[in-house]
Amino acid sequence: MSEPHDEPPAAAKGPPTAATSVADAGEEAGAGRRSRLERLGLALVALAMAVIFGLLAVAAWVGGEVFLAVMAGSGALMTVWAAGSNLRRG
Repeated sequence: MSEPHDEPPAAAKGPPTAATSVADAGEEAGAGRRSRLERLGLALVALAMAVIFGLLAVAAWVGGEVFLAVMAGSGALMTVWAAGSNLRRG
């Protein structure tokens, strides 16, 4: 008969090791650097999203929603930054 204290609780087992992380699993499966075409496509998608955020910022500003305009504007800037870093780091 098994006692309830036979197995340690999940917190006592410790954090997952580096071998079980998602990033390592992707590298082991052969996911290397992205091709130039894939990076360009991802950057274009990010730029399209940045345009949407920018339009939302303008519409919110015109409508008098200053907080929403600032948040959408910062979202647009961060998305443009993500697109640029995607192209730069390869």
